[in-house]
Amino acid sequence: MVEKKPNLFIVGAAKAGTTSLYRILEASADVYHSPVKEPNFFSADIKPELFSHTYKKQSSLNEKKYFAKVPLGNKQLAFIRNEDYYKQLFEASKKEKYRAESSTSYLYSAVAAKNIYNYNPGSKIIILLRNPVERAFSHYLMALRYGFTTLSFKEALEKDIQKEKKGWGISELFIELGEYYKQVKRYYEVFPKENIGVFLFDELEKNPEAFYQSIFKFLNISFFNTNLNEIHNKAKVPKMKKLNKLVVNSGIKNLSKTILPEILFEKMKQKAFKENTDIKLDKNTKNRLLDVYKTDIENTAGLINVDLSKWINN
Repeated sequence: MVEKKPNLFIVGAAKAGTTSLYRILEASADVYHSPVKEPNFFSADIKPELFSHTYKKQSSLNEKKYFAKVPLGNKQLAFIRNEDYYKQLFEASKKEKYRAESSTSYLYSAVAAKNIYNYNPGSKIIILLRNPVERAFSHYLMALRYGFTTLSFKEALEKDIQKEKKGWGISELFIELGEYYKQVKRYYEVFPKENIGVFLFDELEKNPEAFYQSIFKFLNISFFNTNLNEIHNKAKVPKMKKLNKLVVNSGIKNLSKTILPEILFEKMKQKAFKENTDIKLDKNTKNRLLDVYKTDIENTAGLINVDLSKWINN
């Protein structure tokens, strides 16, 4: 029996359009996607036992119970460390050209690139990059939504910078996740350039059809008509920040998601959250972040051979 190894990895960056791309590829007959969207198997240097209380609640998975049921249910996030369980994620694939997963920790992880290459050196790698200042602010809005913080962006940023213990699932890494040069370079050091596709969030915003066509061309699969303008993970913020954090930390949110019908849970979410129209990135914080990122942006531009000056001069 031929082992059904994954051969397509969307590795990040976080908050750079990975969920939108995942949804589009999921609809393609050429792509089978892991039922756990982000299994994070190859980021072995990330230790789930060190995660914050809130992040543990979001990312925990009862593996024995989950893998006992066939077909496997859809789940957003887990940190699977058992190789047999990881292989099970792809057993239901058939004759698709690609078996894919989308773990954004793989860009941040210092070991994921080599681990993926050692597992399947013929894999295709997709990297999505976004202006790191905008990425950090979008990350903050997500942290608000998930109840990780109730602070302003400036305050949350400062708190994260000052943290002694830092890491994925331990701190927010608002700044670190946007330091792309060394992260992207790790993939160029182990994979052939033709196996790596780097695409910009700017193009997704400007022209979704052209953006997705370029990715389908990179993968050499047929493009198809679908709702390319649909926005996934659109920034919503809680109407009551402190109550939202309490609901998340107490486990009430996860319990409600488990026991309530999906339609009722979604209605509750609609009442608890609103479109973000009043939380803006202030100019001083933006300029401070630009100072932090300027050299990294220039180095990244040279590495991927793309003009990123608009990120600096925006």
